[in-house]
Amino acid sequence: MRLIDAVVIRLRKIMEERKITPYYFHKEGGIAKSTISQVFNGKQQKIMLDLLYQFTSALGISLKDFFDDPIFNEVTD
Repeated sequence: MRLIDAVVIRLRKIMEERKITPYYFHKEGGIAKSTISQVFNGKQQKIMLDLLYQFTSALGISLKDFFDDPIFNEVTD
């Protein structure tokens, strides 16, 4: 599994648990709607660390907590 796929799966899992939509990241994290769309629609091949930090900050979790999930054990590239 690619890292970007694992990141999106992890983000979606947290979103589902908290019952939030992708728009939340624009409203709370200041992330451009187009960037959010590209990430969640599979049009982004890589994710920069600063962008991931914006996502996790909007969620109120650390990068350590974000990556502390078994999905990242499946990353092969």
